[in-house]
Amino acid sequence: MKLVILDRDGVINYDSKQFIKSPAEWRPIPGSIEAIAKLSQAGYRVVVATNQSGLGRGLFDMDTLNAIHDKMHRAVQAAGGRIDAIFYCPHPIEADCHCRKPRTGMFERIAGCFNVDLVGTPAVGDSLRDLLAAAAVGARPLLVLTGKGTQTKAEGGLPDGTRIFPDLATATDEILLV
Repeated sequence: MKLVILDRDGVINYDSKQFIKSPAEWRPIPGSIEAIAKLSQAGYRVVVATNQSGLGRGLFDMDTLNAIHDKMHRAVQAAGGRIDAIFYCPHPIEADCHCRKPRTGMFERIAGCFNVDLVGTPAVGDSLRDLLAAAAVGARPLLVLTGKGTQTKAEGGLPDGTRIFPDLATATDEILLV
């Protein structure tokens, strides 16, 4: 099975320091929706793994998160693609949970649900925590310079083998070549 793991905020859609708290605030980064469609059309299972601490902080509720994800699903479907699953961590940083990236809980759940070994699986993120979680399970970390990506690159400390791309569309072209 071909699988790709994508972070949400800063990779698929514009990020916000105040969190994405409503469907109206969710705006796709140019080319990201089409990139997801290309991946699914090429036979990839597309999975989103996203920290959503705004839920645990009470900034939005589960119905709102579902509505945001519904908007994302509809956009991808309209482009001819699909997102196969969305995994999220609802906990704030202080919760010290196992699922919040850079910890590997979400990635382990993805591996279990899809019955796959994540070694070599492309995992696209814009922050160091995305890349560290990917590398810890043997996935292939891909940094995009959208969202926090430029800052992440400048701060350094990237896992060995991290590839860097301007955006999800460019990373997708590389994924499809492998």
